[in-house]
Amino acid sequence: MITRSFSVLIYLKRRSGQPVEEWAIFLRITTNCVSKELSLQRKCHPDHWNASAGRAIGKTEKVRLLNAYLDTVEAKVHEAKHQLLEKDKIVTSSILRDMLQGRESVGDRHMLLEVFKHHNDQMAALVGREYALGTLVRFNSALKHTRDFILWKYKVADLDVKKLNYEFITEFEFWFKTVKNCCHNTTIKYIACCKKMVLTCMKHGWLERDPFMNFNMALREVERVALTDQELQTMATKEFSSDRLRNVRDIFVFSCFTGLAYSDIKKLRRSEISTGIDGEKWIFTKRKKTDTASRIPVLPVALEILKRYDDHPVCQIKGLALPILTNQKMNEYLKEIADVCDLNKNLTFHIARHTFATTVTLSNGVPIETVSKMLGHRNLKTTQHYAKILDKKVSQDMQALKEKLSLKSSGN
Repeated sequence: MITRSFSVLIYLKRRSGQPVEEWAIFLRITTNCVSKELSLQRKCHPDHWNASAGRAIGKTEKVRLLNAYLDTVEAKVHEAKHQLLEKDKIVTSSILRDMLQGRESVGDRHMLLEVFKHHNDQMAALVGREYALGTLVRFNSALKHTRDFILWKYKVADLDVKKLNYEFITEFEFWFKTVKNCCHNTTIKYIACCKKMVLTCMKHGWLERDPFMNFNMALREVERVALTDQELQTMATKEFSSDRLRNVRDIFVFSCFTGLAYSDIKKLRRSEISTGIDGEKWIFTKRKKTDTASRIPVLPVALEILKRYDDHPVCQIKGLALPILTNQKMNEYLKEIADVCDLNKNLTFHIARHTFATTVTLSNGVPIETVSKMLGHRNLKTTQHYAKILDKKVSQDMQALKEKLSLKSSGN
């Protein structure tokens, strides 16, 4: 952390009830416009004091010893600052004052943002092996938000982890939802990044009690939008005069029938499409987000789209399955497609994955365990979010139950 401003002032201060001739000598340390002061347990008459120099006036032995002591104190402040900078520690007036009083050494304090930055630096070194780039981006955003909150709430550049408590967490939540205008789930996801730092501190023994105890980290259920059978059919069969919109439509529909996310289609290579156990074409790939394997039988609609781009120059040169644009452009053009197809939905590329999970698979009786495997989910709980909105599937299942009960009744 850069120290933008730093100053040391030794000055006189008259305490109430003290004689005029016995003014106390104080030290004031200021870093980044935040000041802390402490008494040096020495006195001086104001007539014998040079305010600009911060030293006593005179040549007596008493004055000489006093000034030598003040020189030593000031030198200790600068030395403490040097030690902190040398060890790449945060420099604050509070820490310098505590070090001067012997209450703090350079290694005693563990600052939240320092722990956060160290974690993110290690994560950056492991991107592509243990972490996805998107995960690093999220943690870097969380670090920036945490820094902004600490400055907003505590008016300091960093915070000792020992000062983390339940109030810090609840105020952090309040700040996200009011100052940053974040929704509940976004707020919790950022706070979860901070919680990881807290758990790290507890494992190292720097923090004895978990400030997140009794804090509710539960996410709120979000309705997942998907295309209906009719909407998907309308889009898939729509004739477009623009190659640009036709290509975006094709790749979106391909995602609807494979469940692959944008990032997975972007990296999908022709070599990852081969013959499976049943003699049909399968996709054998890994999800970029979770690095979990996905094995997906290629349905006829998706296979037709792949063949349509066999001769596309981008696919031939780069060995890619499809010529996909940036996610931003894809979503921009999907808005146009929604208008052309009269779809009253805020169409984004990720809706295709939801459509595969609900309309294409679960609604048509594919077991949720199979869908979870194809989606590359690590656990079934993630897939169950999609099943909760399937009123059609509930209706079908209950209709089958009615028929069974009716047969039993008639048999009696």
